[in-house]
Amino acid sequence: MAGFRVPGPLVGDLRVVPHPAVMLILEFGSETPTVGDGAGRCLRGSLVAGPGFGSGGGVRAWGNGVECVQVRLSPVVAGAVLGVCPAELAHGAATLDDLWGGEASWIRERLGGADSWQDRFDFVDALLARRATRPPVDPEVAWAWRRIVAGGGLVRVDRLAAEVGWSRKRLWSRFRSGVGVPPKRAAKLVRFDRAVHRLVAGEDAARVAADGGYCDQSHLHRDVLAFTGATPGAVVGEPFLTVDDRAWPT
Repeated sequence: MAGFRVPGPLVGDLRVVPHPAVMLILEFGSETPTVGDGAGRCLRGSLVAGPGFGSGGGVRAWGNGVECVQVRLSPVVAGAVLGVCPAELAHGAATLDDLWGGEASWIRERLGGADSWQDRFDFVDALLARRATRPPVDPEVAWAWRRIVAGGGLVRVDRLAAEVGWSRKRLWSRFRSGVGVPPKRAAKLVRFDRAVHRLVAGEDAARVAADGGYCDQSHLHRDVLAFTGATPGAVVGEPFLTVDDRAWPT
């Protein structure tokens, strides 16, 4: 969980870089920010975005006086907490008004009236704990997701299926239903996320490609371009990535 404040206008449109998590963005600033989803829709206010939201580089955000709390939820728990299956978002996003109705306005008021960021974080923690009423995903799906993350995306789907005792087809179906993306796409997204953050940290692209399981540096270049719409040289300056070490310290 992290808090963000941009006192003036965003300098240019903010490119939303894909991440292997379900993002919950709760805004409460003086003006309502807008996200263009790359398909012609403009989403205003608080929103929920599925894993990989922003793929292709077409998703942009803009606004003035932006203040928000952002929560990154593992896809295997997001459905239980948010009341919407990640598969229903399908690389897209929905406004919190559409998902939670009038409660979204109440949340905005509570966050705006809080005295400190810690008060806001405590409120959001309690809110999500209270809403966690849906059953979790299949334990086999949760285990497969953890294996993908722990392995940096370098895990074969057929091996995952064998280890949980399912057919490849069944794992694909149940995983996509629970997580929102098929296992191969999930692995690719996790691998990209690891690689792009290493690039932002200033590591050599050839080394990142070799360690990340890419065939070569050109393969890494194509993957970054497919996910972000930008070259590795350009994407390392994206604000969405450069603030991560402070907003989400490891």
